[in-house]
Amino acid sequence: MIDDKVLRDAQLIMLDMLKEFDALCQAHNLQYWLDSGTLLGAVRHQGFIPWDDDIDISMPQEDYDAFAKLIRDNPSLLSHDIFFQDTQSDKSFPFDYMKLRSNKAKIVEFHEHNQEVDYHQGVFVDIFPMLSIRENKLSAWYYPKALGLIRYFSAKKYDIKLLRKFLVWSLDILHQKDWSMDNKIIYSGKMPDVASIFDSKEVFPLEKIAFEGYEFFAPKNPTHYLENIYSFDFMEIPPKEKRVIHAHSMEVL
Repeated sequence: MIDDKVLRDAQLIMLDMLKEFDALCQAHNLQYWLDSGTLLGAVRHQGFIPWDDDIDISMPQEDYDAFAKLIRDNPSLLSHDIFFQDTQSDKSFPFDYMKLRSNKAKIVEFHEHNQEVDYHQGVFVDIFPMLSIRENKLSAWYYPKALGLIRYFSAKKYDIKLLRKFLVWSLDILHQKDWSMDNKIIYSGKMPDVASIFDSKEVFPLEKIAFEGYEFFAPKNPTHYLENIYSFDFMEIPPKEKRVIHAHSMEVL
């Protein structure tokens, strides 16, 4: 059980990270939007879901790549409190997408508990790359199948890196590199946990949404977005036993 004060202090640290990320994106004309539990928190709580322990952000693939290059080329753009984490900056990092990690607070997730971990474990902002694909039966059929296979071959028992890499690539080649209103928006195979498909016209143009007293970018129609992620009534507060968290433990340093 995470102490409420520790969790809130960690949330405020992550909020500062989000504010810094937002300022960088606006200064360099990069698009992003609040996603998943962070978007749900903005809609339902106007801030963090009270028990949430991370921040979720999505970016169009081109902006995602541009942000990564920006930070690699100019690491001093990030404050000393933030570590940019991907497989290049942190060789032991096990995920294909990137994170911003705080140097001011630590999180041990349930899958890390009692494990030897040698990558940065600061509380984090997840950044997911998003793809734009044509709306057709083949894409609608292949997309969830590919993500399911990526998850399957990402498990320790079946960690077949080349096959996983091929499946991620197969989704990347579906990407149209244009964000027209007739396209669909999907998560890249680099983040295979959610197989949702969104209408581009319901995501763009992005609009601002209140979160913890500040405004950040969000899909134009957050209801459309959240209805495609969650199978339940997302405006209802779930009972305690169904409140999902990542953290086994947290520590403010």
